[in-house]
Amino acid sequence: MSAQTSAARYELLHTAGSARRGRLHLTHGVVETPAFMPVGTQGTVKGLTPEDLSRSGAQMVLANTYHLWVRPGHELIRDLGGLHRFMGWDGPILTDSGGFQVFSLAELCKVTEEGARFRSPLDGQWRMLTPEISLEVQETMGVDIAMAFDECVEFPATRQRVAEGMARTSRWLRRCLAARKHPERTALFGIVQGGVELDLRREHAEELVSLDLDGYAVGGLSVGENRDLLFSTARATTPFLPTNKVRYLMGVGYPWDLVDGVAAGVDIFDCVLPTRSARFGGIFTSEGRLNIKNARFREDSGPLDPSCPCYTCTRFSRAYLRHLFMANELLAPRLLTLHNVTFYQRLMARIRDAVVQGEAAFASLSAEVHGWMGDEGADPDA
Repeated sequence: MSAQTSAARYELLHTAGSARRGRLHLTHGVVETPAFMPVGTQGTVKGLTPEDLSRSGAQMVLANTYHLWVRPGHELIRDLGGLHRFMGWDGPILTDSGGFQVFSLAELCKVTEEGARFRSPLDGQWRMLTPEISLEVQETMGVDIAMAFDECVEFPATRQRVAEGMARTSRWLRRCLAARKHPERTALFGIVQGGVELDLRREHAEELVSLDLDGYAVGGLSVGENRDLLFSTARATTPFLPTNKVRYLMGVGYPWDLVDGVAAGVDIFDCVLPTRSARFGGIFTSEGRLNIKNARFREDSGPLDPSCPCYTCTRFSRAYLRHLFMANELLAPRLLTLHNVTFYQRLMARIRDAVVQGEAAFASLSAEVHGWMGDEGADPDA
């Protein structure tokens, strides 16, 4: 498909070193990049309404193909008007292909050349997810961006294992391309694999670029490697991706990870951190990370973040939010999630502005954000 008829059109507007400021045109709207997608695995960002998301500044959300395929089913979603109408969100939606579940549900999954056979933790039934079915589910739901079905290889892994997963990802991508029925409304992104083997990353990137896809993701990271290895791999991959197509780093991350990802030439991100951390009392603020469970907030009348305009920060004190959390009130994770998601969106807006202002402004923002790394935020995996 030519760029003129693609369901995803990317404009590169400014650069600051390798950092990019752009605009991604999709079927359901325009996304100003760099951008962060809140994760709505089951067709909902936990605790938030679509209106909450809009007010936070979120432009696009991520939902999960595997989970929506298992429950409630893509045919039902189609019959009820598509995923946008089903979840009440009128902005762009990107769906993961289900490939990450090949990794995360490895104990319940058997991978063959045909696809991945899963045993659902919901009902115990075995289901076969193939590249063709993955794409069918995504197109049937009417999403803006479908991710090609891939094999996400564990870390650490042998070079041979990484090469085998990379080759299978390529074969599955070609099957996704052959299965497309609605390229005019649903963009297809390929996923660059290759583990931390930089020559394999280059080889796979060049192969995928030759297919002239709508966009490209750097996948197979955030699977156990350390932070330095993650970003050295991302920095080594993006130069081999086209400048006129959007770039997506999957499953990243903390605020400082977003800054470093943008510095590596990435345009869009997703991660469960802002929502999951909130459910465990972890808060991101302009003063660093906080843990609302800490006793020092018991009598604190101040807002979570004095510089934040969200509903939570303009209405409630840290003392009240701590009380809600310690009392296990449902309002607590909702209010904390609303703040964290707003914080992430405001950070992305600052990053976009800094890229426009130039390398010095971007470096200054990066230094500020890295200064938050050592603070007291709650462990999101607690």
